Amino acid sequence: MSPLSRNRMGMHLTLRERIADEIRDSIIKGDLRPGERISEPELAVRFGISRTPVREALRQLDSEGFLTVTPRKGARVTQLTERDVNEYYDLKSLLEGFAASTAALKISEEDLERMDALNERMEHYYEIGDYVKIVKVHKEFHDMIIEATENEQLKQVLHFMNSKFQRFTIQIALSGKNQEAFRQHRQIVDAMRARDLESAKRLVKANAMLGKELMIQEVQSEEFPC
Repeated sequence: MSPLSRNRMGMHLTLRERIADEIRDSIIKGDLRPGERISEPELAVRFGISRTPVREALRQLDSEGFLTVTPRKGARVTQLTERDVNEYYDLKSLLEGFAASTAALKISEEDLERMDALNERMEHYYEIGDYVKIVKVHKEFHDMIIEATENEQLKQVLHFMNSKFQRFTIQIALSGKNQEAFRQHRQIVDAMRARDLESAKRLVKANAMLGKELMIQEVQSEEFPC
């Protein structure tokens, strides 16, 4: 087996990334159910490889919130609850709201134009049904706000938190319920361009609360693999 393959965007994947992608897709589709055990030895045999890249893939998915890896007990698919959703989005609202009000004083016009372009790309991907790319560009849009704060501690906390719960963003994108978020994104850019700190903060918090509302709907849905 070749150590490299290509993903849907045509990019080379390492073995670790390939394994992580397959497990992640299986969880999102519901083929792997919450609480189900993931066997490291079985994956190694299936892919015809050593256990090292399998272990690395499982650790990556643990950091993203898809799996829970327990020493000497192995990995299981993480069970998501409404409490997880509430706690994550409440904290996201608080921290990203502060980030937006801070960034509004510092962000450049060039970066604001880039954010406008990113939002247009998200809308385009929504129209053609490319939800994989929506997730990537959505992350880039919000990362630009975080980076503009120039607050290293805040950046570390938000990047870790958003990485840990990126499963939420992926699931919302796959649900196709993104249109209201695009409108909010345009308003956020307008507020930051006007250096309106309070409006930028309020709009980013509202955007987080929209994500919370949509994700709770997904958790409550019988079709959602939680």
